[in-house]
Amino acid sequence: MDRVIYTAMSAASQALNQQAITSHNLANVSTTGFRAQLATMKAVPIQGNSMATRTLVTTTTPQFDNTMGTLNYTGRELDIALAQDHWLAIQLPDGNEAYTRNGAIQVDENGTLTVQGYPLLGDSGVLTIPLQAEVSISTDGTLSSLGAGDDPTTIAQVGKIKRVALQPNEIVRGDDGLFHLTAQTKNQRGTTLPDNPNTKLMSGVLEGSNVNPVSAMVDLISHSRKFEMQMKSIMTADENAQKANQILSLT
Repeated sequence: MDRVIYTAMSAASQALNQQAITSHNLANVSTTGFRAQLATMKAVPIQGNSMATRTLVTTTTPQFDNTMGTLNYTGRELDIALAQDHWLAIQLPDGNEAYTRNGAIQVDENGTLTVQGYPLLGDSGVLTIPLQAEVSISTDGTLSSLGAGDDPTTIAQVGKIKRVALQPNEIVRGDDGLFHLTAQTKNQRGTTLPDNPNTKLMSGVLEGSNVNPVSAMVDLISHSRKFEMQMKSIMTADENAQKANQILSLT
């Protein structure tokens, strides 16, 4: 009976993990540029002193849903959206690069362009603009600024947004919610990727989350029922064990 209980317990644990992943996706249904996590099962042999007789499973999230989210028109100059498989590069506190589909660009008190609180990178480093300047972004990522009260003919180019082309198997989601290069990609392409001049972007548009709330709710119910089924198996196995012990005690 211990094998039945242990196997059912493992399945119940993985059902809870799947439920947590689906809940996380559902919580980010309105997050700009969010990519839904995909849960898969991985076989894990039991390690011990005796012979390996059983193989259990564990839930992993190595991949993500790479389909495009809905494009929402905002009319804001610093809101941008990119084509599929193209990413914005941002700078982490340790100086390394990370990537995101979130195109909601903000300007901090120093004039630095940021995304999710991280500095946005251009083709020559972190992008900054003059304070109180009116900024426009062209389809090739060029930033143009016009100072308050300046003549329209004095508009000047202040930088160019870095756009990186990456396939889903070249990046992995980090615990910070950003995407990072895999070890294999770093070996093949380096730790810092160049700007892709062929990438076009749209200004005044934001890409929404690609999470389908209806499908996520159905999956959440399914995971809950799987957990209940495994718990029922554990209770049935425990009841059978108790009855067997009673019979053995009589004999």
